[in-house]
Amino acid sequence: MITVVGSINMDLVVRTDRFPKQGETAMGNLYTTIPGGKGANQAVAAARLGSGVQMVGAVGTDAFGQVLAEGLDNEGVQIEHVKQLDGMSGIANILLSEGDNRIIVVPGANHLLEEEGMDDLESLFKASDLVILQLEIPLPVVQRTLEICKRIGTPTILNPAPSAGYCKEMEPYWTYLTPNESEAEEIFGEQWEDALEQFPNRLIVTLGKNGARYFDGGRHVTVEGYETSAVDTTGAGDTFNGAFGVALSEQMPFEEAVRFANAAASLSVEKMGAQGGMPGREEVLRRMRGAAE
Repeated sequence: MITVVGSINMDLVVRTDRFPKQGETAMGNLYTTIPGGKGANQAVAAARLGSGVQMVGAVGTDAFGQVLAEGLDNEGVQIEHVKQLDGMSGIANILLSEGDNRIIVVPGANHLLEEEGMDDLESLFKASDLVILQLEIPLPVVQRTLEICKRIGTPTILNPAPSAGYCKEMEPYWTYLTPNESEAEEIFGEQWEDALEQFPNRLIVTLGKNGARYFDGGRHVTVEGYETSAVDTTGAGDTFNGAFGVALSEQMPFEEAVRFANAAASLSVEKMGAQGGMPGREEVLRRMRGAAE
């Protein structure tokens, strides 16, 4: 089983032909609401790939809160540790254009989680094959969870997004760190490639359509991405992390685990919405087989 400790948001998605300039009003051609949040996205990605998944997070008492909790439950994600707290659920305002996205997150109930509550979940973490975290919830909650998992021997994936929340105090505690290229630069500087050698088979930098890169202890390894026709890149990184977690929990060889995650991420961008394009297991395996032929 995989446990995901993280954010649960409603994505408010607007698509336009081009991003407006500063002070400009642009006309959009689509508006929709889609369940999201990095934590929930990663939980759904892992569940669709066949893993048992437990979600730890919070929603509000507004209408979005009920929809978000029901959506996770419908995906097969266990929600007994999703709290419903007074106030508004988290939202993400997502602007899509020109094959890219710009996102503003308002945390809402996500930021009402408390670090002391993680102590009560130690038995859950101990029963988990892997715990996945991101940085859209209070940082003390992330830190406490990482410390508990380190002490009890449960491996963790920390997806350092948004990267501004990452701090050096987290470094001794995570098992795997999965920034994208810009996050890696913000955390480790322009020469982030050098940091790969400090964390062999632990620091994996995702490169979008170009795949992912890590250091295996002897050489730098680039695991190529897959050809795809992108419709919406929102959630590709979350799909990578959910799939990577599934692969590691199943003890796939490390390079194969990264390849599996790349294939899942490539499929996720072919439909609208962070969760809309997240693939099932057979789709991922079919893409991997097709690329190998």
